[in-house]
Amino acid sequence: MPQQKKIGREMAVINQISHVIVRERNVSALLHEVLDILYTEMGLEHGTITLVRGDALEIEASHGLSDEEIKRGHYKIGEGITGKVAKSGKPKVIPDVSQEPSFLNKTKTRGKAKNLAFICVPVICRDQVIGTLSIDRHVTSETNLVQDQELLETVSNILADAVAAIRDEVEERTKLLEENKRLKLELEEKFQPASIIGRCSGMQAVYAMISQVAESSATVLIRGESGTGKELVARAIHQASPRRGKSFIAVNCAALPETLIESELFGHEKGSFTGASFQRKGRFEAAHGGTLFLDEIGDIALPVQVKLLRFLQEKTFERVGGHESITVDVRVLAATSRDLEEEMAKNRFREDLYYRLNVFPIHLPRLAERKSDIILLADHFLDKFNKLYKKGIRRISTPAINMMMMYHWPGNVRELENCIERAVLTSGDEVIHGYSLPPSLQTAQATGTALLPREGASLDLMVASYERELIVDALKINRGNVAAAARSLGSTPRILHYKIEKLKIDSTNYKH
Repeated sequence: MPQQKKIGREMAVINQISHVIVRERNVSALLHEVLDILYTEMGLEHGTITLVRGDALEIEASHGLSDEEIKRGHYKIGEGITGKVAKSGKPKVIPDVSQEPSFLNKTKTRGKAKNLAFICVPVICRDQVIGTLSIDRHVTSETNLVQDQELLETVSNILADAVAAIRDEVEERTKLLEENKRLKLELEEKFQPASIIGRCSGMQAVYAMISQVAESSATVLIRGESGTGKELVARAIHQASPRRGKSFIAVNCAALPETLIESELFGHEKGSFTGASFQRKGRFEAAHGGTLFLDEIGDIALPVQVKLLRFLQEKTFERVGGHESITVDVRVLAATSRDLEEEMAKNRFREDLYYRLNVFPIHLPRLAERKSDIILLADHFLDKFNKLYKKGIRRISTPAINMMMMYHWPGNVRELENCIERAVLTSGDEVIHGYSLPPSLQTAQATGTALLPREGASLDLMVASYERELIVDALKINRGNVAAAARSLGSTPRILHYKIEKLKIDSTNYKH
């Protein structure tokens, strides 16, 4: 076969298979399509792809075989040519099967055909043989079995990565479903606040702590990043406490100017400062008998910290400008996203107040640590905004779910809620698609050039060049986001990182 024609055939095979891999997420369907491509481009007589199951090989996909012939294609590792290839991890070419005594012809498809070659190559993933790829083809004067073997080895390498990626996705989804099922059963017997969505182990620990502390009057310090749901936890503690019928008052300390926060919390007397034209009760008095939630407690100034410490110690305080001691029955719950230990080291937060607040700490996990809750929360917010905006969106597409699962969620649950609200507003049909999600979930890149194959280049170089072109295109589309690029290529971030390093691609070139 002329060199130019050979290059054209090989690139056609690789190009078609690569597009199938991006599109198809079912292993069996993928393998069948690959064999169809090989039949069209190589003119094979029969083709089979086996996968290892236990100590044997079974035909997973075939071309030109009947159901009965497929059933007969069961090989023990080391048995026949196919079994020996699986055992050794090395390819085998039989130029004429009629002259090869070790050829078993288990499927009974060859009969006594002459000039029929058999090529079998291993499918190797992560240094383990996971199956074999084999073809039969009639030998003519133009047949080059060495070139055919090289092409099949290239195809098997591409297949190995694709099969591994699909299996990884299936395994991760299965684990998430199993964990959700297990946690659902456990939750039937466990305490869970009605207002909080989440079943992961981290949230189970939070629920257990809420249950333990709710009945007491202990001060609770709720810690976690912004958007993790600290106020929801505070409300859940209040609702499960003996104070549930009384007031729950929330104060965001970070939202109040330093000059007003003392008056806001403790109240003021008439004439105590410019503009104080009447007496005003503060939040502590308003919360009498109930619960006062001080959000972002780490933001209050040191003078106010002194007054708060006194209240926690003695349950008394004076209004701003007043001299009368006021006693109230208030349970204090506090929350912060700050590192209070660092604030103490910098003398911005009182150590004695820290220990008064930190009687019973509860730490909320980041959303990135709650992978199994993401779909649950997304469905909850979808239902919420469907009702709010009178929409009829039925589901979230698999690509959109994959994008949400891969994203790191710096804004935590609040960011996810905003993300779903935006998607509901912008969606034009009954499904939330990946393109309906905010740009932050699809961030991406700009420049880069592909290394194009030269005439006479080796097959390995052409494959590397084509792989590089596919990867660079994916990085451009996804602006340097390797995880998103991996999804678009039907691969995993781990595999794509390996190939990026191997091909010396700098993904940061595409982040603008």
